Amino acid sequence: MNLKKDFIPYGKQEITQQDIDAIIGVLQSDFITQGEKVPEFERLICDYTDANFAVAVNSATSALHIACLALGLRKGDWLWTSPISFVASANCGLYCGASVDFVDIDPDTYNISISALEAKLIIAKRVNKLPKIIVAVHLAGRSCEMQRIRQLSKEYGFFIIEDASHAIGAKYLGKSVGSCLYSDICVFSFHPVKIITTAEGGLATTNSSEIAEKMQLLRSHGITKNDAEMDDYHGPWYYQQHHLGFNYRLTDIQAALGISQLSRLDEYVSVRNRLVEIYNDLLAGLPIRLQKNSSDCYSSCHLYIIRLDLEQLSVSRRHVFELLRAANIGVNVHYIPIHTQPYYRELGFTDGDFSQAEQYYQEAISLPLFPALSIEQQYSIVDCLKKALRF
Repeated sequence: MNLKKDFIPYGKQEITQQDIDAIIGVLQSDFITQGEKVPEFERLICDYTDANFAVAVNSATSALHIACLALGLRKGDWLWTSPISFVASANCGLYCGASVDFVDIDPDTYNISISALEAKLIIAKRVNKLPKIIVAVHLAGRSCEMQRIRQLSKEYGFFIIEDASHAIGAKYLGKSVGSCLYSDICVFSFHPVKIITTAEGGLATTNSSEIAEKMQLLRSHGITKNDAEMDDYHGPWYYQQHHLGFNYRLTDIQAALGISQLSRLDEYVSVRNRLVEIYNDLLAGLPIRLQKNSSDCYSSCHLYIIRLDLEQLSVSRRHVFELLRAANIGVNVHYIPIHTQPYYRELGFTDGDFSQAEQYYQEAISLPLFPALSIEQQYSIVDCLKKALRF
């Protein structure tokens, strides 16, 4: 993609000399793949989130996959998630042979609606189709109502995976997202547009040693080199494959970048929150709606999503989107409802299945948000938006 020099993307990584030096240090070491940096990165994430265990992998998609496998998801089971997410939040269930369904979103938070979840669980129990796993997506870095989801999990007997791909650095009820206080596993993404990056990469936290051990095996071909886990030990060269695993490993090069970036995580999240406050002030009075936050949540502010009040506007969302793109503002839409994708339509989903998610999609635009975004750029973005809205 050829971008103009003054193009403002919706998200952007920041790579400093500290990051470059960290990577060079690994390149000059004896191990560039499976050395000391991956375990160090995992320990630092545990320290940050207060989780007991962390398993680093090559993407959040991989983390979701092995998380589902570690919880025993298989054919005949159900996984539920939000329709407003990237497709990986649902695909992870299909990878395991399970069936997938969705829970409509709350119109204010854009996360899973607790009332819709509870109503769906009541019906599912009646017809014996309760989910084995619910993937709770923290859209834009704003935590779901995890305490209530945990209460429902105890009542209805499902596991919880937090898809916190947007939410490293966020807090819920004063605790770091990733602590797994209200979930079985929490998954982070370190893609370049996320809060911190390892180029590509992901990680799963958990407080269960059994779950952590399963994910560690699954990320590396299902192979163990621990003689205590073997039924027949031949010598120090020996290994055994106990599961059908995958090559989902993170490299030391990527982990070194993650370690360096992690040292600036709180700073990045603080800057993002300040930029959100500026946007909120600049956009006051316009016919748009913003994601609702609460005192329970401290968002990592991965995305700044606006919803156009189309009833008050004489222009369409596409018109606004295209005018902003023409002005070199890299707006985007997060996300297209998963159940409307052609693949999921073939599974039986249709328009109208999740009305709140579909309405959200018709109105949503993500404005640029990243730590290096200047206030001058924010003023320019809002000025262009006002012109596009004809307001």
